[in-house]
Amino acid sequence: MVALDIDGTLVDGAGVMPEEVRSAVRRIVDAGVPVVLSTGRSWLGTQPVFDQLDLPPGWAVASNGAMVLTYPPFVVHDETRFDPAEVIRRVAELAPEARIAVQDGLDWRVSREFPEGELQGEVSIESLEELASREVTRVIVRDPDSSEEKFNGMVAQLGVHEVSYFVGWSAWLDIAPDGVDKAHGLQIVCDELGVDPADVLAIGDGRNDIEMLEWAGRGVAMGDAPDEVKAAADVVTGDFDDLGTVAELNRWFPATDGT
Repeated sequence: MVALDIDGTLVDGAGVMPEEVRSAVRRIVDAGVPVVLSTGRSWLGTQPVFDQLDLPPGWAVASNGAMVLTYPPFVVHDETRFDPAEVIRRVAELAPEARIAVQDGLDWRVSREFPEGELQGEVSIESLEELASREVTRVIVRDPDSSEEKFNGMVAQLGVHEVSYFVGWSAWLDIAPDGVDKAHGLQIVCDELGVDPADVLAIGDGRNDIEMLEWAGRGVAMGDAPDEVKAAADVVTGDFDDLGTVAELNRWFPATDGT
């Protein structure tokens, strides 16, 4: 099985997928090997990539492992929710200027509008009390005027137990139930398909990929990943712009006859 992160692994910062990446994934599919997208994106942000790759009906792991599904048709097989009240209270204390979003199924409820294009699906603005009123799939904290370093500092101060934290490339913080990550979601897929994790090739570039790279039989970090992500991997491939994803996939599924 091949598990692939999306952003920074399959597509660049503008969401553009190189044709070489699409072709390499196509060869894996043609070889009969399951390809599972494993991403921090919600399903509505994942589906266009699934379609662009022209993947056959199969599994995907969305929302950093909180949602495990098959498509098409869209069927959720596992969705983990948690009480966000304490997290929201602490974030509001430590970063009152930050935007807070909670994922509710395929939709979002937010304290303030997020930058355009960052959340896919229906978005409604609610008070912090309303956001904290029922269980959710995950909480996202965003402050376009802050920095990754400040968000790492906030994580150190949150002091909320039984949750997992993933700080993105910018001032973006994902908060999920404890133990829920990409490895958690992929293990569910492996159990369903009868695949041993030792037989999984996983490629990623973000801090939310660390558990996945450690779990997989071969965990591969992109060359432009943060140092802690590289440290979690078995091997480091080239940068995204140098087609590092393609280089790793071609190692196991080489191009033939000009394909």
